[in-house]
Amino acid sequence: MAGAVVNGAQVSFIGQDCEEIPEFIGRKYGHMAKRLDLSFNLLRSQKHFAWRCQIPSEILNGSADTFELSLEGLKTFSCLEELILDNNLLGNDLLLPRLPHLHTLTLNKNQISELEGLLDHLAEVVPALQYLSLLGNMACPNELVSKEKDEGDYQRYRYFVLHKLTNLKFLDTRKVTRTEREEALVRGAFMKVVKPMDAQVPSGAASISPELHYTPLPSGSRDLTNHRGVLGKCRYVYYGKHSEGNRFIRDDQL
Repeated sequence: MAGAVVNGAQVSFIGQDCEEIPEFIGRKYGHMAKRLDLSFNLLRSQKHFAWRCQIPSEILNGSADTFELSLEGLKTFSCLEELILDNNLLGNDLLLPRLPHLHTLTLNKNQISELEGLLDHLAEVVPALQYLSLLGNMACPNELVSKEKDEGDYQRYRYFVLHKLTNLKFLDTRKVTRTEREEALVRGAFMKVVKPMDAQVPSGAASISPELHYTPLPSGSRDLTNHRGVLGKCRYVYYGKHSEGNRFIRDDQL
């Protein structure tokens, strides 16, 4: 079949600009494939119609229904143990069919930004999962996706993933250590990264609300057109040895 490379129980359909899994692959190889590589395609999470893979017309048989949409084609791969979905367009609404024998899943360089929903879904549909890789997604915080992320961010991500998927032996490129597993058991639930909601600030409005901007002066002194003198109490008082008063007043002057 055009584009499909088969080696024993390994099936590859790489770089075909495919937006859904061709039906012929599942029909011909689904019952025997243990490893399926669909990397470097245009697979998306949601169902939609778009251009098809460049498959010869004799394979299509002139039928527009020859292709199933998105990842539904995986339902025929009942024996699948390894699934490679790197370099596609899969997002937060990714849904996999139940694959009870799948132990390896790589989703590198997709468009996944929310972690918890994905992990809950994987825990349900791929219970035997032992190897997971999410490098190159926003949900995996490291320098590959943002220069602002550091090793601490990545380690917290690992604890949270291991809290959700307790059977993992490898995460991304690193083996799961006993220390990580113990830490995930104790603190993993608290390592979720909460993204702040984008505040919609109207044009011309101040970026910081006056109510949130602290000032020691009473509210009456905040009006720039009001030049009356006011008195108020400062919230913070410093009594340390480096205060300005102590710098110029000698003991004999007290």
